Amino acid sequence: MKLLILDAGHCLSLALAREASRRTDTELVIEQGALISSARLESIAPDAVIIPPLAHPLSMAPADVTAHADAVDGCLKACQAQNVALVWCVSDQLYEEGLEVPIDEPVVPAPRDDSLRRLVQTGDRIRAGFQRHLIVRLGPLFALEGSHAWLNEIIDSLVVGKAVRAAEDVIFCPTSADAVAMALIGMLQQQACGANAWGAYHLAGTEPVSDFTFTSMIRTQLLTHLEGRGEQITLGEVQPLTHHHDAKLRRVLNCRRVLDVFGVHQKPWRLEVGRMLDTWCLTRENNRVSDKGASA
Repeated sequence: MKLLILDAGHCLSLALAREASRRTDTELVIEQGALISSARLESIAPDAVIIPPLAHPLSMAPADVTAHADAVDGCLKACQAQNVALVWCVSDQLYEEGLEVPIDEPVVPAPRDDSLRRLVQTGDRIRAGFQRHLIVRLGPLFALEGSHAWLNEIIDSLVVGKAVRAAEDVIFCPTSADAVAMALIGMLQQQACGANAWGAYHLAGTEPVSDFTFTSMIRTQLLTHLEGRGEQITLGEVQPLTHHHDAKLRRVLNCRRVLDVFGVHQKPWRLEVGRMLDTWCLTRENNRVSDKGASA
């Protein structure tokens, strides 16, 4: 199976590259930009095109969100012309006001924000005009490298003693980019084998949590990892923010359909964070050893 991945520096693109390198059944072609032409698509001849998400569209400039939607529209036209499956990953922030109960796949986002509505319009065009699509709605992605990685930004701030501000009244399901990459390749492999299960799916981590609690847990685990390796560092503090004074805003995705159709289980974010912190600490130790060797 050959996959074309757009936006080479995105944390999900890097995660897909790592996952594909461990497999013998998946070939990746990675494009630097976020748009593909029909002619380029014809020359590559992939089985599917994967478009990584805007991780935090609510906090982005409207022009950037609109540019992303325009690029996805262009990809849709190219995929229609070449009959190549389209996989578009989108942020849970499209559910701008959340819901008190877990959000099922048939619930189409209806945000008030103009730029978010532009993304929903693109999703409507995909659903109405091209059967061979997967729209995969994700919780907030975290990874150690790449754009939109989030976790690396938190760690970098904490290590230099900088305070990290995080909302305590926004509830979501943090989602490992590595877990999403594994799930997407598995889903597309099943599609290539005739599953024919196109449509919208939700994919997120287990255990709904506030931004503040998630960030605080990262700080606690990071401190434990560093102390276990003999490092004494005064980490920055995590400061709570409040955006919704009347009630907590919940963006919790119900991921039952992706389990029922593809057998994809949600990954516990705590385990994924712990694994990534192990990797971060090991890389840090190796870099320090290399620096000592270079200065000797």
